[in-house]
Amino acid sequence: MTAALEVRGLGYVLPAGRNLVENVSFTVGAGETLVLLGRSGSGKTTTLKLINRLLEPTAGEVLVAGERAAGLEPTRLRRRIGYVIQEVGLFPHFTVARNIGLVPRLERWPAERIAARVHELLTLVGLDPAAFVARYPEQLSGGQRQRVGVARALAADPPLLLLDEPFGALDPITRVELQREFRGLEGRLGKGIVFVTHDVREGLMLGTRIGLMQGGRLAFLGTPDEFRASTQPEAVAFMSAADPGPAVRG
Repeated sequence: MTAALEVRGLGYVLPAGRNLVENVSFTVGAGETLVLLGRSGSGKTTTLKLINRLLEPTAGEVLVAGERAAGLEPTRLRRRIGYVIQEVGLFPHFTVARNIGLVPRLERWPAERIAARVHELLTLVGLDPAAFVARYPEQLSGGQRQRVGVARALAADPPLLLLDEPFGALDPITRVELQREFRGLEGRLGKGIVFVTHDVREGLMLGTRIGLMQGGRLAFLGTPDEFRASTQPEAVAFMSAADPGPAVRG
């Protein structure tokens, strides 16, 4: 089966010569969630931007559902990748329905199919379609906006989702609620997912694998249990600094 994402020897060097990402390789299959874990400046978000070509790699290659990302026109590539960021980025002058249906509309889906997809996705993320399709982003809570952002990322049924600290700006109670809901969604979606966070608790809860980024390199790659048990200095240092506690150790 073709992987949702293959990253091979990915690198990014600034014109001044500084390496932001160096020789990063991993594969994400359908139904898998790779959490890229690391401190600020470790290269996590840069790696996401290289995958969807918001930045152009200076080394290596990316394959999305078996196709070389470099061989696709950037806009076409990004329509095949769901992207969720911390600030959500909903268009304030669009209703919820128009925000979710944006990419299907650009792909020239029939109006009836778009409406059905919007209804399906709002239900999937726990929002009543009848109550929310006509609302505007300013009429939503932070958690509701984030749910709409996830629905929008899924709208055109892409094989790959990229999530960059999607719950980081939410209050702690809402954040835990959405983490639990997202964990329940992962297996049902059947997508390859790359989830960026600096929060080790979040990473261990949501990841089927953990990739620890450090200094632009992938310092560790393995399952959450392997990460907890690792004696690798980088993993031990990150776990010790984060102190995830017994809720995720057991």
